[in-house]
Amino acid sequence: MLAELQGFRGRHHQTLDPRRSALLVIDMQRYFLDESSGAFLPASQAIIPGVLKIIECCSRAGSPILFTRHLNTDANGGMMSPWWHGDLIRPEDPLSEVSPRFDVSKGKVVEKSRYDAFYQTQLEEALRGQKISQVVICGVMTHLCCETTARSAFMRGFEVFFTVDGTATQNEAF
Repeated sequence: MLAELQGFRGRHHQTLDPRRSALLVIDMQRYFLDESSGAFLPASQAIIPGVLKIIECCSRAGSPILFTRHLNTDANGGMMSPWWHGDLIRPEDPLSEVSPRFDVSKGKVVEKSRYDAFYQTQLEEALRGQKISQVVICGVMTHLCCETTARSAFMRGFEVFFTVDGTATQNEAF
């Protein structure tokens, strides 16, 4: 897959600047990472070491780190409820917590109710308030939450860096 991306990567000349970038760690929740969960993503295990490493690098560089936590209630589920047949990630469910493998004290947790981490959250304001103009995205549900957040960041004028080896989802096609 990385070989297939080489031609695309050469057309875009972006340089990551830790002074104006933030790391978005998308939905690294027990719901997706624990084998006991019905939504367990086996591929998630392969990205955890790299995600931990980039968190540590960003922490040392002083770059903001924002962990998202996807949560829904009946009131804010919207189309999520019928789409997922009522299988929402509810706040009271222990599987909704960010996995204890990740030290959320190194950053801030942003609770979201949609795939897009910017939708009805304070994420954009938090980034702009810190003079952030670049975001690095890693996490789970590549084809839903990671990509939707990446597109939303781009539409808001942020330069987006997407870690292809730091995201995981249900299958390689996604």
